[in-house]
Amino acid sequence: MPPNPPQTPLRRLSQGSLFRLSRSGAYPDAPHGLGFLEPALAELIDEAEALQTNVEGLRNLDNALATFNESFASYLYVMNMNALTTDWPQAPTDASFQLAARRAEEDARAALEAMRAAEEAARRPPTPPEPTHTERSALSPTDSPTESTIIANSARATKAKPGAVKKKGGKPKMTAKEKRERGLELERILAGLPLEFRGDDPNLRRHIEAVIEKFLDNPGEGFSIIAFVKPPDLNQARVNKCLIALVNRKIVRKDNRTGAVLYHWNGLPQ
Repeated sequence: MPPNPPQTPLRRLSQGSLFRLSRSGAYPDAPHGLGFLEPALAELIDEAEALQTNVEGLRNLDNALATFNESFASYLYVMNMNALTTDWPQAPTDASFQLAARRAEEDARAALEAMRAAEEAARRPPTPPEPTHTERSALSPTDSPTESTIIANSARATKAKPGAVKKKGGKPKMTAKEKRERGLELERILAGLPLEFRGDDPNLRRHIEAVIEKFLDNPGEGFSIIAFVKPPDLNQARVNKCLIALVNRKIVRKDNRTGAVLYHWNGLPQ
């Protein structure tokens, strides 16, 4: 005889069960049965599809990054092997930098000696002129123009023409208006140069201003690089750096047609 089935009483419906809500009369316009789940399940499907699309995009991004990492690692490895197996005989060494510094010092010393020689030549008294034919004929045949005679003649010539020998004047003083205009022009020129000449280094700015003022004082002349050297502060290397910046901005023109490199002032390009 089979055992009797369990006689457990049926449970009461919970207050929030779907079956109770479907049979409830509180919302007569609600869909019948489980129909009210259809909009929510449709929205869930849409969000699940969006999530799947995003996950696939992340997977593609991961694959791309993996490919890039592998390729870039291979490139770095090849560069490392190339650096280990290739010789660079023309690359600068410590000796090259020392040689460049020594050459710069020698150039500055040579420029200083040239400036001193020029100053000594300017301070040296002028050579007395040779006696004229009349003065020679006035001498006796046995006499010859001695040094004292030549000096006396040169003294007389100097007294006769007091304005013949003129001392070269220095740089003329500028008025307050000219100084203000010069400062504004320097600012306009410096505004077109690289940032390092307008930065926090006052020495570099002072060097470039000294070079520009040399051109502005003599706008129609050409200068060699030695003309701007004022050791020990403004050496040839710093002058060369300033001139390169001015030539690159076409403010100064470099001319080597005569065999010697000369720099001419062009001014700010229009």
